[in-house]
Amino acid sequence: MRYLLDTHVVIWYLENSSRLPPKTKETIHYNGNNICVCSVSLWEIAIKLNLGKLKMKFTLNGILNEIHTSDFELLQIEDEHLKRLAVLPSIHKDPFDRLLISTALAEKLTIITADESIRQYDVTWIW
Repeated sequence: MRYLLDTHVVIWYLENSSRLPPKTKETIHYNGNNICVCSVSLWEIAIKLNLGKLKMKFTLNGILNEIHTSDFELLQIEDEHLKRLAVLPSIHKDPFDRLLISTALAEKLTIITADESIRQYDVTWIW
């Protein structure tokens, strides 16, 4: 299976947070799964760190290093993701989440998220 990690899941996973359910950790760890991180999540982390809206055990450089040295697939924003974004219903206004949703739809990925607002879209998700 192919999965896309929501931004909070990236952080919680790298910090080994107890907020991440054991079943979700198992899904991420399972070698048969392809785990993706979208570059928009890294953009969101950088912006929120700069604004002081996010506290983490890692620095941004630490997160980037962990992503680049892991088995995660880093997805860049592609034209198809933006085309999906342009027609995405306005259920949720968060631009980071909307781009994650459109990426998941374009790439046929299941989003791993605890965010109930994302679950309102016609996108496959697990928690």
